[in-house]
Amino acid sequence: MLDSNVKWVFDQTILGEPASAKNSRRIVQIQGKPRLIKSKKALSYCKAFVSQAVPMENLISTDVAVLLDVYYATRRPDLAAMDLLMDLLEDVAYLNDRQVKASQSLWNLDKLNPRVRIRVRPIVVDSSTGTSSLLPSEIW
Repeated sequence: MLDSNVKWVFDQTILGEPASAKNSRRIVQIQGKPRLIKSKKALSYCKAFVSQAVPMENLISTDVAVLLDVYYATRRPDLAAMDLLMDLLEDVAYLNDRQVKASQSLWNLDKLNPRVRIRVRPIVVDSSTGTSSLLPSEIW
């Protein structure tokens, strides 16, 4: 259960249905060599994200927790879009996706309004014990 007292320093909703960065990759020829690139849907979502996301003035430079509420238009997609969203949040909410030490994504259905609500907050992780030593209430 989410603690309503948790302070999320980044809280934005991006319209559109996210796509997986890994599923449905395409093989293309670049300078005569085969390369794997994102699907057309993933590339389209990246453009939509960039056009809607408002970067934080001061990016988070510490470890972070990320909470995603993903609303899909159909029941078909899975939550494989997490990796793509972590990458897209670089230079928008935090400096590098290696800062993400806790993540949670929740699958939802909204046929008329697919979107992703993204919340990010700094967390303090003891590097000698890791995130598992934190109580859920310290993260969420």
